[in-house]
Amino acid sequence: MTTLNVELAERSYSIYIGAGLLSQTELFQRHIQSKQVLVVTNSTVAPLYLAQVLAHLQAYQVAQVVLPDGEQYKNLQHINQIYDQLLAQKFSRNATLIALGGGVIGDMGGFAAATYQRGIPFMQIPTTLLAQVDSSVGGKTGVNHALGKNMIGAFYQPRCVIADTQVLTTLDDRQLAAGLAEVIKYGLIRDPKFFCWLEEHLSDLLARDPSALAYAIEQSCRNKAEVVAEDETETGVRATLNLGHTFGHALETALNYTGLLHGEAVAIGTCLAADLSRRLGWLSRVDVQRVVDIFQRCQLPVALPAHLTPERILDLMAVDKKNLDGKIRVILLEAIGQATLPVNVDQNVLVETLVHYGRD
Repeated sequence: MTTLNVELAERSYSIYIGAGLLSQTELFQRHIQSKQVLVVTNSTVAPLYLAQVLAHLQAYQVAQVVLPDGEQYKNLQHINQIYDQLLAQKFSRNATLIALGGGVIGDMGGFAAATYQRGIPFMQIPTTLLAQVDSSVGGKTGVNHALGKNMIGAFYQPRCVIADTQVLTTLDDRQLAAGLAEVIKYGLIRDPKFFCWLEEHLSDLLARDPSALAYAIEQSCRNKAEVVAEDETETGVRATLNLGHTFGHALETALNYTGLLHGEAVAIGTCLAADLSRRLGWLSRVDVQRVVDIFQRCQLPVALPAHLTPERILDLMAVDKKNLDGKIRVILLEAIGQATLPVNVDQNVLVETLVHYGRD
């Protein structure tokens, strides 16, 4: 087991990474400080891992919520099912909520924990690669709205993150690739040596080589922990973690949170950000092609869905948390391994990317 720390003074916590961690009762009990525990999961994960988690909690008053699986259910309507159970069980403000699942469950469980009685402890047990390397770390919680992704939420740090790499054996190939999109992001924004390693070892990751996956997860979490420790509430450098996300979130919203996984939308968005960086004179065509190539090797989409117009994408990009004073701001690349802070971009140049990317 590898242990990394997110250094946030009194809100500091550990990220545990290793195979077989879901079998370690002591690891669970170390972070549960009351007799009341609510486990929140979804209909895909519950048959696989819920019983294993509940086996560690026999000494506690335990309740569970099993939500439907999918980004389209990450909304206020479905989060009410978590509040309903907390209230029905008369859980107090020292109860612990365990979020067992991918990024949607982690975000919803964390937001419910942040807002129930103004905050109760919670633990993240991510079961997808994307959640293990990104969404479970850093305390971003929330739900989607029909007009914008993750526009309702809170910064609220977990008590710990338990990333059992063994659960990735039950992850389908599409979800694995979607998680790799976020892994690749860390190399692009701040770790060029890691990006080169990914180019060299991508076939090992796609083949689920345990040592390669463990290294990629550790390096991703290490990068994110360092950024979050420096800028917890995204007033500066943490915004660079959103490379590709302004485009990607607009895509997800346009598609009503169906059709594209989050990592797939991020892959398209990152390719568009690379193209835009080239048009502004930062990246070469060779650099852009490196970005596109690594996503294509993962069999991730790299182009906008044909039926979405530039006008529709621009309209949705205007609803983004990085924007200021009505100006669309995006994270771009000055080089492979060096991201910008949010940049105001002329709308005409944005349209050039949306219309001509991949054609000129």
